Amino acid sequence: MNYKETVNWLFNQLPVYQRDGFLKYKLDLSTISSVCNSLENPQKNFKSIHVAGTNGKGSTSHMLASIFIESGYKVGLYTSPHLSDFRERIRINGKMIPQPNVVSFVEKNLVYFQENKISFFEMTVAMAFDYFSNEKVDIAIIETGLGGRLDATNIIDPILSVITNIGLDHQVFLGESIREIAKEKAGIIKRGKPVVISEYQPLIHDIFFDRSKELESDLYLAKDSVLKDYSSDLKGSFQKKNIQGVVKSISVLKEYEISDNNIEKGLLNVVKNTGLRGRWEIINHNPKTIIDVGHNSEAFQLNIEEIKKTSFNKLRIVIGFVEGKDYKKILNLFPKDTFFYLCQPKIKRALSVKEIFSYCENNGLKSKLFMSVKSAYENCKNESNENDLIFICGSNFVISELIEN
Repeated sequence: MNYKETVNWLFNQLPVYQRDGFLKYKLDLSTISSVCNSLENPQKNFKSIHVAGTNGKGSTSHMLASIFIESGYKVGLYTSPHLSDFRERIRINGKMIPQPNVVSFVEKNLVYFQENKISFFEMTVAMAFDYFSNEKVDIAIIETGLGGRLDATNIIDPILSVITNIGLDHQVFLGESIREIAKEKAGIIKRGKPVVISEYQPLIHDIFFDRSKELESDLYLAKDSVLKDYSSDLKGSFQKKNIQGVVKSISVLKEYEISDNNIEKGLLNVVKNTGLRGRWEIINHNPKTIIDVGHNSEAFQLNIEEIKKTSFNKLRIVIGFVEGKDYKKILNLFPKDTFFYLCQPKIKRALSVKEIFSYCENNGLKSKLFMSVKSAYENCKNESNENDLIFICGSNFVISELIEN
């Protein structure tokens, strides 16, 4: 198989949550353990930091990687999902895993994958671990895919765990309440290994405190000790909590030589060093156009706070959702004079744009309906004045379609 055929096989041959939905996602560690055993447990050959959370875990992971890169280390970075290229998920010092490595890994293990019905996410996690091991990285930053306790990444034994923020998302897997979800995220805390909590949330803090005490793990609150006001190229005031968690994490890791200058440069060069996209990213200035991958109520509330700080004439939102999202609650978070350009991402899990449009019509929300992201955006651009603000959001898949070549 060539690279394109290999990636198509990865997505189409076996179930993948991002494409097919809830019933196709496995939350269990036995299969990923067996896969890694067959590969001689590559995850044991490098040091790692494990990052979980509802919002902010992607930004936090990329910030950490950027700081280590600026400090001269060879840094693996595993994140999900990707926007344009599958290889975005697996990087070393910002460079995506080479196409031949993806092909050779799948070909070498194809029979095993087929015979044991290995899921997309488990194959991808194993591929990352194998690549980082073979390339002898100094440190790997590993972002959880979903939850924590039973997430496939949770077979690592990290030198540090980081939990960013807990909100209501993926309740069908993780629990209906914020406390149930927090318990799943707390599952990444390992015995005797420190854990940093980026955002103090009184309702759930006892869960992290009790879990760390049970495992004799030192727990650190970012808000207690990060005094310097660092800046980042990742925009939005909501990044301040992520920055605090990252800086606190660096201070906990005494075994690495990282200067304050490394921290400053790392935070200011996240996009350049790691290739991260879609976090309050400005893609046009006339009119000002911003894209963001945030897709739950908590993320939208933070984005709307940023919108309120922005000067503009009319707010125009290009938005689409996947199934399971509380689109009614999210749409009503925006100012009442917002105009919505409703679109439907090209995936099976896309929420019917006709359903959303019907809701808008019946509830006095100004909107238009489009069957694709790009047609919605083009229409929005054509109707906008230079002083308007265009915000494109709702799902990773909306942003992915917009920026793909």
